Amino acid sequence: MLTTVMPSTTARSSLEEMLDSIRRRDEQPKDVPPALPTRPNSKARLPSNRRSLLHNFKIGDGVTVNLPNGGKVDKGEKKGRAQKEERKRDGIFTEEVKELGTESGSFGSKKMKVDSPAETPYGRRSQEEENYESDNMDPSEAEPSTSLPSTEESERGYNIGYVLKKKLRVWCCLSNGQWELGKIQSTSGKDAVVLLSGGSVVTVPTGNILPANPDILEGVDDLIQLSYLNEPSVLHNLQYRYSRDMVYSKAGPVLVAINPFKDVQLYGNEFITGYRDKVMDNPHVYAIADTAFNEMMRDEVNQSIIISGESGAGKTETAKIAMQYLAALGGGSGIEYGVLQTNCILEAFGNAKTLRNVNSSRFGKLIEIHFSTTGKICGAKIQTFLLEKSRVVQIAKGERSYHIFYQLCAGAPASLKERLNLKAASEYNYLKQSGCLTIDDVDDAKKFHMLMEALDIVKLPKDDQENIFAMLAAVLWLGDISFQKIDNENHVDVVADDAVTYAAILMGCKAEDLIFALSTCKIQAGNDNIVQKLTLRQSIDARDALAKFIYESLFDWLVEQINKSLEVGKCRTGRSINILDIYGFESFEENSFEQFCINYANERLQQHFNRHLFKLEQEEYTQDGIDWTKVDFEDNKECLNLFEKKPLGLLSLLDEESTFPKASDLTFADKLNQHLNANPCFKGERGGAFSVRHYAGEVLYDTSGFLEKNRDPLPSDSIQLLSSCSCQLPQLFASNMLSKSQKQSVGTKFKGQLFKLMKQLENTTPHFIRCIKPNSKQLPGVYEKDLVLQQLRCCGVLEVVRISRSGYPTRITHKHFAKRYGFLLSVNVVSQDPLSISAAILQQFNILPDMYQVGYTKLFLRTGQIGILEDARKKTLQGILCVQKWFRGHQARCYFQKIKKGITNLQSYIRGENARKEYQDLVKRQKAVALIQRHMRKQITWRTQNDRKRAVILLQSVTRGWLVRRHLNDMENLVKSNFSNTKPIAKQAAKILERKEHTQVQSSVLEELQRRVLMAEAALVRKEEENAALQEQLQQFEKRWSDYEAKMKSMEEMWQKEMTSLQRSLAIVKRSLAADDNAGEPGRPDALPVLHCYDSEDITSPGAHTPDVTTPEKLSNLTPDNGFGQASDAGLNAVSHLVKEFEKRKQVFEEDAGFLVEVKSGHSASSANPRDELRKLKLRFETWKKEYKLKLRETKSTLHRLGNSEVEKTRRRWWGKKSTRGT
Repeated sequence: MLTTVMPSTTARSSLEEMLDSIRRRDEQPKDVPPALPTRPNSKARLPSNRRSLLHNFKIGDGVTVNLPNGGKVDKGEKKGRAQKEERKRDGIFTEEVKELGTESGSFGSKKMKVDSPAETPYGRRSQEEENYESDNMDPSEAEPSTSLPSTEESERGYNIGYVLKKKLRVWCCLSNGQWELGKIQSTSGKDAVVLLSGGSVVTVPTGNILPANPDILEGVDDLIQLSYLNEPSVLHNLQYRYSRDMVYSKAGPVLVAINPFKDVQLYGNEFITGYRDKVMDNPHVYAIADTAFNEMMRDEVNQSIIISGESGAGKTETAKIAMQYLAALGGGSGIEYGVLQTNCILEAFGNAKTLRNVNSSRFGKLIEIHFSTTGKICGAKIQTFLLEKSRVVQIAKGERSYHIFYQLCAGAPASLKERLNLKAASEYNYLKQSGCLTIDDVDDAKKFHMLMEALDIVKLPKDDQENIFAMLAAVLWLGDISFQKIDNENHVDVVADDAVTYAAILMGCKAEDLIFALSTCKIQAGNDNIVQKLTLRQSIDARDALAKFIYESLFDWLVEQINKSLEVGKCRTGRSINILDIYGFESFEENSFEQFCINYANERLQQHFNRHLFKLEQEEYTQDGIDWTKVDFEDNKECLNLFEKKPLGLLSLLDEESTFPKASDLTFADKLNQHLNANPCFKGERGGAFSVRHYAGEVLYDTSGFLEKNRDPLPSDSIQLLSSCSCQLPQLFASNMLSKSQKQSVGTKFKGQLFKLMKQLENTTPHFIRCIKPNSKQLPGVYEKDLVLQQLRCCGVLEVVRISRSGYPTRITHKHFAKRYGFLLSVNVVSQDPLSISAAILQQFNILPDMYQVGYTKLFLRTGQIGILEDARKKTLQGILCVQKWFRGHQARCYFQKIKKGITNLQSYIRGENARKEYQDLVKRQKAVALIQRHMRKQITWRTQNDRKRAVILLQSVTRGWLVRRHLNDMENLVKSNFSNTKPIAKQAAKILERKEHTQVQSSVLEELQRRVLMAEAALVRKEEENAALQEQLQQFEKRWSDYEAKMKSMEEMWQKEMTSLQRSLAIVKRSLAADDNAGEPGRPDALPVLHCYDSEDITSPGAHTPDVTTPEKLSNLTPDNGFGQASDAGLNAVSHLVKEFEKRKQVFEEDAGFLVEVKSGHSASSANPRDELRKLKLRFETWKKEYKLKLRETKSTLHRLGNSEVEKTRRRWWGKKSTRGT
């Protein structure tokens, strides 16, 4: 307990207070570590943070720490506590003003118990710990107290009096609410004259002045480095960096990313290499991803990168940048390309243009990237949450549906468009209703080609791609289906146009079945199913529900296929980095159920952010006995209780109201106003609306459509329609729907997914990236301070910086710290206790006492201190490796010399043996050479003799040739003399040569003719084969024709029998009516025959027996005013009407049957299909038959009832007359 000090009665100036504070700080010993607390003796209960170590436990140079109950306490500790009390007494610190209407949670004060929401995804603390805290709670500490900033902040100038006296730079709040930078000129009472940066001079109250940072701190990359941490300083620092395209800044452990709305030169292989090699250390998404990767590999703990922010703040692009860096780090296996291409696929199917963002994610996704033991990507898994499927059928003005529809219509090749019967996007009702079909600077056709490449990279088969595009086209065609009213009750029929035909073809069902499913519904009445026509609104809802269900199921199936392609398999090592990209906080003019769920998810993520950066951090300090001053932050516990509390929470009441069939959106709003008005975050509004105060602001929700969207109904007829489709995907969607044992509401399902997500993130080390939207117009270079400030307040950035500056972000257990850095000790520690080793390490490296604190189980270090130890560890390990390298080199060289000597001796013996063998070979070769020379000389002699012999023979041949040539010349002279006698012989030789050429020409012509004959024979064979095939088809057609004729004859006979049976039924009715007329004559009550009632099924069945009853044509003895006669006339009229209807229908059916006979025989030129027309005719006949039987049965019952009533009247009159006669 801090001792209570009475405030001083002596007035002191601000300067004196500050100088005294600095003097007291300088008097504190700097080289003495703080007192080390004792370790817990039991794991079940943590010791009180008021306890200290054992008596006379010494650290360093005789610093003694004793128990507080009567023992000695270190003087430095006494001074520190006295300084805190004196600062509190003197009022040096000032508290920042909080906004009205907000609730703050104060965490970090010792022994403060925190109430968790009624339902939470996190594990609950043990009951023993809660009892311990409640038992040791100090009543004075349990009460809310004023949060004090850190000592460092106060000493740097939160004393405005010092700033005013020194005339330093300040921020002043003007009358319009804007903060302007200026310099104090003079002060007068509570006002100050400030010279603004623009040159104007204003007078403002001192309460509207905040100190400004010096010029040297302008544009620092980490907000922790700011001397004065106030809102205008943070805004100015972020604006300064944003104007210079430095869009990333640090806020302690949180990265603040401001969307530049343009391309900035901060990405690429050069930057990836710089951050990977630790050459660059500026704030960047690459730095966050690199930290997560290194911690995963070093600590073997899964990591998560949580990206949050408003819609349009750049969350999707930030997630893609982080994935690119991780793919560069873990690339090499080839699967990283598939992981990156998932962004293109998911953006096409899950992103759309909204009023705030041209590429807004309309679903949430968690990408889990798995790594091997060597740091290579070995697989990935994608989880999705709450796809906004209502956007498929309904789009606000100026927005678009999902990108894939426009990309498909713009970029599909002509062959695909022909198969899908695609039109332009402007011709589909679902797409043109918003009036926005394109996005500036976005080519949908190019995006479609990129999508096709991405689908190929993730190895999605071509057949599956075709099925995907077919389902998308079917959804578009469903939106073009129209309805027409058929009666005054607003019942409708589906207009049978191209939309119905194409949608049915793409889905693989019959057009009649689709029309039936969209215009009727089946109602279970006992064992019977009653078919009822739908109204126009009901038909439109059924059509839209079918389209939404198909798209949602297609999206889930596509994600499942991607996961199968990227699954880890046997390479799973348990190391992964999760990247969460989920929709941002949304607040529009009209907020519906989708914004309700989206903002609930953001509330839960904000609570996770608070839990890790505020609650858990400060609670961990408290539990480990760390001296800590609490920091206030806005807690959204009440808002989460409003959503999740049972049974009186928004989601519970919504589910309860959804179970009532007659419930409406107005009854739901009334129930909310009745049960939730006590919650400070809820406010009921008029007209079925309500507002919720979220962490990011108040949002007004309209309950219209809440119940319907929460139920998410899909008619059973639509499920049966999908089950009957021939295409694979609709059948799969229907089977998945039917396999669900119990259908959950959308809200409950989303809540379960969100809790599962939170549990998964809780098991990882989080890294937060807060995306900021600089302006609402999405323009580059525009910085709206109010918008940025609102987002910074919602994100809790200032509180994060405040905790990080005064906190200990690095914490390591004593055992792990001693194991990792224990070998760095230059002197062996006598005690091998981890706590003693940790203390010795801190003293050896001269870590200042205010840079760390020692807890019960962990060692807490400020920012940068672990880096000093890591550098020393790295250098030591490098030195050890160097020594090991030289020693191993010496060993290797000695071994090498020994081996070399042995090898040299062995080589000498081998070389001697080889030399002796070579000498023996040379001797053998010398003998062989002599032998060869002798034989060669002999061979040369023989060759010389042979050459001479050949020369003599050659000389003889030349001489003989000369003699022959001379004789030939003499013969030529003789031929020349006889030349005149050889001309007739030459002519005859020319004729013979001409005949030979003619013969050659005729042979070529003959070959050509032979080739043509062979071709003609081959063509003849083919024609014969074709004729045989045609004859076979003709026989098949004749056989079919005979079958059709037989069916037609059987149908005609059956119709004749049915007609005959109906005629007999009419005759029976007529005879029964005539008999009733005769029986009703006055004076003959006993002549009334019993009216025979025959079942219509027995009457109309072939071969049924018809009783012979005489039927008179006319009852002439009845008077005109007889009631019975009038009833008989009515009965006869009804029967006559039935006879006329029977004759008319008979004629129509005979004409239709004759027409079908003409079509089959070929006498009619109609293109109708005889089989389909015959089936339709049979269906119409059966329908009319059932209706006619029903009318006939009603007529019989009416006649029987009229007959009985008239007979009773006649009997009464007859009995009255008889009584009168008797009297």
